[in-house]
Amino acid sequence: MKKFFHVIALSISTVVFSQQSGLLKIKKYRVNYLDARIQETSGLNILNGRLYTFNDSGNTPDLFEINKDNGEIVRILKTNLLNTDWEALTNDGENFYVGDFGNNTGARKDLTIYKIPYEDLTEINPGSERTLDGTSIPFFYPEQTDFTPKNLKTDFDAEAMIYLEGKIHLFTKEWASKSTTHYIIDPTISEMQEAKKTESFTTNFVVTDAAYFDNKLYLVGYTRKTEVFLNIFQKTEPGIFFKEDPKRYYLGSALSVGQIEGIAVDDSGVYISGEKFHSPLGGAKQSLYFIPKDKLKD
Repeated sequence: MKKFFHVIALSISTVVFSQQSGLLKIKKYRVNYLDARIQETSGLNILNGRLYTFNDSGNTPDLFEINKDNGEIVRILKTNLLNTDWEALTNDGENFYVGDFGNNTGARKDLTIYKIPYEDLTEINPGSERTLDGTSIPFFYPEQTDFTPKNLKTDFDAEAMIYLEGKIHLFTKEWASKSTTHYIIDPTISEMQEAKKTESFTTNFVVTDAAYFDNKLYLVGYTRKTEVFLNIFQKTEPGIFFKEDPKRYYLGSALSVGQIEGIAVDDSGVYISGEKFHSPLGGAKQSLYFIPKDKLKD
């Protein structure tokens, strides 16, 4: 009976959220299930037309190029870095930036963004290896004064960032407030720096990845009841996104689409990845989705 009532509560909650958001069930846009080697895909990014992902904490510090059309691994790019808790990936056209700032308990004091110079690696075959060197961009949140571990109750976690106008723009994953705060970090500074708070927005879900394309910011995430959402914000002035309400889309339940952790956008549409998800109610395999551009129109 307990399980039954949990399912009912989930269904009611989904209906309520769906009424407030546009419906865009991404299950029908699944490209393919992802290789078991990236079952904890935790972000997506497009550089020079190629799609990249990676695994989060407990995994190797590698970047995976994956085929946009079928989700298969094209090549693996190894690095000399640590993967304490990789959670986000972006680029400036010449360098990758990897966010090692996953912080579910709010206790970390070693938050870092790794800068990895990009090389044209098309000649590297799937069976070949090359180790990429990276440097650190350490930072801290000046508003955080308490580092007592508070698992899934902190507002100083993060899994999303973009590169824009010469800066790293980071968007927090706020377990307590169900909001996101936009911080700016200078990637040219290698010493410890404070992240500069810019704006905040109440999402009512925890943000797990971000993408920027054509003056729009894309944020994806989920609720504890497994509802998955996409918000699309219009940039209203340089580096500012939250002055206007976004377009909102309900994407489905993690029970059927996976734990959505990655998003990347180009002129053809939106790529979304979900890591393997399991719960007493069911689960889903790691997947890659593609939503054509015209499906996001009003």
